[in-house]
Parts: sequence; C-alpha cells; structure tokens
Amino acid sequence: MKKLAILFALLVLFVAACSNAGAGDPVETVENYLQAKVAGDDDTIRSLLCSEMERVLERETRTFESVAGATIEDMSCTFDEGSSRVSCTGRIVALYGTEETEFPLTSYRVVQEDGEWKWCGEAGP
Repeated sequence: MKKLAILFALLVLFVAACSNAGAGDPVETVENYLQAKVAGDDDTIRSLLCSEMERVLERETRTFESVAGATIEDMSCTFDEGSSRVSCTGRIVALYGTEETEFPLTSYRVVQEDGEWKWCGEAGP
C-alpha cells in the first residue's frame, strides 16, 4: 500500500510538472516570433500571435516580404513578470535595394492564452 501511495504521489508531481511545461517560455515565444517574422513564416507567426492581434496577421507576415536578406543580429531578451513584457536588445537588418536598414528590437507584450505564451505587439512606454 505504501508503494502505491508513493507511486501516486510521483504521478501527481509528474502531471503537475508537465502542465507547467506547457506554459512555455515568454522569451522563447518572442524570439521565435521575431525570427518567424523576418523569415515570413506564416504558420509560426499565426501560432505565436495573440488573439487580440489576429486582425493584423497579414501585416505581420508580410513585413519583410519585399526585402533581401533580412536577419536578426545580437538578439538578447529578458522577461519582466510584473509587466508581462519581454525586453529585447539587438536589431533586425534588412536590405532595401542597395540600402541596409536597421530596426532596433524593443519591448514586446506577451499574454498567456490556452496555457501558452503569445506575442501581443510592441509594449508601450
């Protein structure tokens, strides 16, 4: 009987750990979102976009559509739990014709929906 109780306790701990793992990492969500945006990866963008921002899906997927070789350089992000904000440093570099343009990374709002972190736009000041 003791073995059964121990087994049950371990099972409960395992299930609890799995449910927390499903919540994901807000920093990883933002980093994956930005990488998908630069690559024009519609499916990944759609999966990481919060429901509030679904109306701008087309804009988000086409942002770098007309540029050559858009890349992210020196990206480093941190999460502030108190504000549900992921702050990033680094930049997106894109080539428009022959002119290289840099877009500095900023802070982004994240929310949890259906147990997963979602990108929900740039965070205000």
